[in-house]
Amino acid sequence: MTTYVLDSSAALRYIDDGAGADRVEEILGACAGWRAELTISAVQWGEIAGKLRKRLGASDETRILSSLLPSEAKIVPVTADRAVHSADIKVDRNIGYADSFAVDLAMDSPDHVLVTADYGFKAVDDLARIEFLPAK
Repeated sequence: MTTYVLDSSAALRYIDDGAGADRVEEILGACAGWRAELTISAVQWGEIAGKLRKRLGASDETRILSSLLPSEAKIVPVTADRAVHSADIKVDRNIGYADSFAVDLAMDSPDHVLVTADYGFKAVDDLARIEFLPAK
Protein backbone atom coordinates (compact mmCIF):
# COMPACT_ATOMS: atom_id res chain seq x y z
CA MET A 1 0.00 0.00 0.00
CA THR A 2 1.25 3.46 -0.85
CA THR A 3 1.98 5.83 1.99
CA TYR A 4 1.74 9.48 1.05
CA VAL A 5 3.89 11.95 2.96
CA LEU A 6 2.23 15.34 2.89
CA ASP A 7 4.39 18.44 2.70
CA SER A 8 3.04 21.67 4.15
CA SER A 9 2.95 23.29 0.69
CA ALA A 10 0.62 20.55 -0.57
CA ALA A 11 -1.68 20.94 2.44
CA LEU A 12 -1.77 24.71 1.98
CA ARG A 13 -2.60 24.30 -1.72
CA TYR A 14 -5.52 22.13 -0.66
CA ILE A 15 -6.68 24.62 1.98
CA ASP A 16 -6.42 27.49 -0.53
CA ASP A 17 -8.03 25.44 -3.34
CA GLY A 18 -4.95 26.12 -5.46
CA ALA A 19 -3.34 24.15 -8.26
CA GLY A 20 -3.24 20.47 -7.31
CA ALA A 21 -5.91 20.77 -4.58
CA ASP A 22 -7.94 18.08 -6.36
CA ARG A 23 -5.00 15.67 -6.18
CA VAL A 24 -4.56 16.29 -2.45
CA GLU A 25 -8.30 15.76 -1.97
CA GLU A 26 -7.98 12.44 -3.82
CA ILE A 27 -5.14 11.37 -1.50
CA LEU A 28 -7.11 12.38 1.60
CA GLY A 29 -10.05 10.35 0.33
CA ALA A 30 -7.86 7.32 -0.36
CA CYS A 31 -6.57 7.53 3.20
CA ALA A 32 -10.07 7.82 4.65
CA GLY A 33 -11.12 4.81 2.55
CA TRP A 34 -8.09 2.75 3.65
CA ARG A 35 -6.77 2.59 0.06
CA ALA A 36 -3.61 4.46 1.04
CA GLU A 37 -1.86 5.70 4.15
CA LEU A 38 -1.07 9.33 4.89
CA THR A 39 1.61 10.74 7.15
CA ILE A 40 2.92 14.18 7.92
CA SER A 41 5.81 15.18 10.13
CA ALA A 42 4.92 17.04 13.31
CA VAL A 43 7.34 19.73 12.09
CA GLN A 44 5.42 20.14 8.83
CA TRP A 45 2.14 20.13 10.80
CA GLY A 46 3.50 22.96 12.93
CA GLU A 47 4.53 24.86 9.82
CA ILE A 48 0.95 24.64 8.50
CA ALA A 49 -0.40 25.78 11.87
CA GLY A 50 1.91 28.78 11.96
CA LYS A 51 1.01 29.89 8.44
CA LEU A 52 -2.70 29.54 9.12
CA ARG A 53 -2.46 31.47 12.38
CA LYS A 54 -0.52 34.27 10.73
CA ARG A 55 -2.92 34.51 7.78
CA LEU A 56 -6.26 33.82 9.45
CA GLY A 57 -5.94 34.05 13.22
CA ALA A 58 -6.18 31.55 16.06
CA SER A 59 -9.82 30.46 15.74
CA ASP A 60 -9.58 29.71 12.01
CA GLU A 61 -6.26 27.95 12.58
CA THR A 62 -7.88 25.62 15.10
CA ARG A 63 -10.97 25.06 12.94
CA ILE A 64 -8.99 24.20 9.80
CA LEU A 65 -6.46 21.97 11.55
CA SER A 66 -9.22 20.00 13.28
CA SER A 67 -10.83 19.11 9.96
CA LEU A 68 -7.88 18.94 7.57
CA LEU A 69 -6.70 15.35 7.92
CA PRO A 70 -8.80 12.21 8.03
CA SER A 71 -8.65 10.41 11.37
CA GLU A 72 -6.66 7.61 9.72
CA ALA A 73 -3.74 9.97 8.95
CA LYS A 74 -0.67 9.90 11.19
CA ILE A 75 1.21 12.92 12.46
CA VAL A 76 4.70 11.54 13.04
CA PRO A 77 6.51 12.89 16.10
CA VAL A 78 10.11 13.98 15.96
CA THR A 79 12.64 11.64 17.52
CA ALA A 80 16.25 12.50 18.24
CA ASP A 81 17.43 10.23 15.42
CA ARG A 82 14.95 11.73 12.93
CA ALA A 83 15.99 15.26 13.96
CA VAL A 84 19.66 14.49 13.33
CA HIS A 85 19.00 12.73 10.01
CA SER A 86 16.82 15.64 8.90
CA ALA A 87 19.57 18.09 9.87
CA ASP A 88 22.01 16.09 7.77
CA ILE A 89 19.66 16.26 4.78
CA LYS A 90 19.22 20.01 5.30
CA VAL A 91 22.96 20.66 5.36
CA ASP A 92 23.94 18.19 2.63
CA ARG A 93 21.20 19.26 0.20
CA ASN A 94 20.66 22.90 1.18
CA ILE A 95 16.92 22.66 1.78
CA GLY A 96 14.81 24.04 4.62
CA TYR A 97 14.88 22.24 7.94
CA ALA A 98 11.11 21.64 7.99
CA ASP A 99 11.33 20.31 4.43
CA SER A 100 14.06 17.90 5.44
CA PHE A 101 11.63 16.18 7.84
CA ALA A 102 9.27 15.47 4.95
CA VAL A 103 12.14 14.00 2.95
CA ASP A 104 13.23 11.92 5.91
CA LEU A 105 9.72 10.44 6.24
CA ALA A 106 9.58 9.74 2.51
CA MET A 107 12.88 7.88 2.77
CA ASP A 108 11.41 5.41 5.29
CA SER A 109 10.21 3.04 2.57
CA PRO A 110 10.08 2.69 -1.22
CA ASP A 111 6.27 2.69 -0.80
CA HIS A 112 6.37 6.29 0.52
CA VAL A 113 5.64 9.16 -1.86
CA LEU A 114 6.25 12.76 -0.83
CA VAL A 115 3.54 15.07 -2.17
CA THR A 116 4.57 18.70 -2.51
CA ALA A 117 3.98 21.94 -4.37
CA ASP A 118 7.51 23.10 -3.55
CA TYR A 119 9.86 22.63 -6.50
CA GLY A 120 12.81 23.17 -4.15
CA PHE A 121 12.44 19.44 -3.47
CA LYS A 122 14.03 18.81 -6.89
CA ALA A 123 17.32 19.00 -4.96
CA VAL A 124 16.41 15.74 -3.19
CA ASP A 125 14.42 13.85 -5.81
CA ASP A 126 17.14 11.21 -5.93
CA LEU A 127 16.58 10.39 -2.25
CA ALA A 128 12.86 9.60 -2.31
CA ARG A 129 9.84 9.30 -4.56
CA ILE A 130 8.31 12.74 -4.97
CA GLU A 131 5.05 13.76 -6.61
CA PHE A 132 5.02 17.42 -7.53
CA LEU A 133 1.71 19.25 -7.68
CA PRO A 134 1.23 21.55 -10.69
CA ALA A 135 2.87 24.96 -10.57
CA LYS A 136 0.53 27.86 -9.76
